[in-house]
Amino acid sequence: MPPTTHTPRLPLYAAAVLLAVPSASVAAADAGTGPFAVTFTAVATTQSARVGALFPDSRRARLRGGHFCTASVVHSARHDLIVTAAHCLNGKSERLVFAPGYRDGVAPYGVWTVGRWFLADGWAKGRDEDSDVAFAVVERKGGKGVEDAVGGERFVTGTATGATAVTVTGYLNSRERPVSCTNKPRPHTRTQQRLRCPGFGGGTSGSPWVNGDGQVVGVLGGHDNGGSTADVSYSVVFGAEAGELYREAENHSADSASN
Repeated sequence: MPPTTHTPRLPLYAAAVLLAVPSASVAAADAGTGPFAVTFTAVATTQSARVGALFPDSRRARLRGGHFCTASVVHSARHDLIVTAAHCLNGKSERLVFAPGYRDGVAPYGVWTVGRWFLADGWAKGRDEDSDVAFAVVERKGGKGVEDAVGGERFVTGTATGATAVTVTGYLNSRERPVSCTNKPRPHTRTQQRLRCPGFGGGTSGSPWVNGDGQVVGVLGGHDNGGSTADVSYSVVFGAEAGELYREAENHSADSASN
């Protein structure tokens, strides 16, 4: 659904299944060993701090209840890139901000201004669901990038769908803490992959799919803007187009630094 008129990742047909999972189980899930297909409130960890919520800049001083999509920090030479779904950014006219590790109205690692964003040609020209991925350069603070504050996962292309389990972490519009779930993705088409995890509804568009090697191998989006139900999510299979887009965003960031 176009972000200018609809909430990403809607309609929400099922409520989130939120379970109290011991920290040991959460650690196992991050390693890709389970529990599978169980959605819980994510604990604050080094990894979850790299995932954050997107807000309109007008909500900078009052974050609670204002987030609309999810993004995450990916490693780059300048330490200033985030990745999300293209449908989260396309058509936005207001300046945006990113709050990594956001919880309960608080941005523990600061609120970062989103600068220029990058959309693949397939999305920019025709909203092709196979191009529903985007990068944005986050403005620096005191000469430091957002990756210096929270770290970043590696963005990779060409991985085999379902080769390993992935952990998806995102922000439901209805909640002020992130939720997380681990499962093995499956092919939907040659260019789309799907993941069965309950309760990933409105607001979770852009959530990273991170494998056990700390690699982002998907972002929640793609088919039906991420899915028509809250229990099955989709992502573009990252290939040549996504790789070129990442390099364009990274190179632009470096060019800006040299000017």
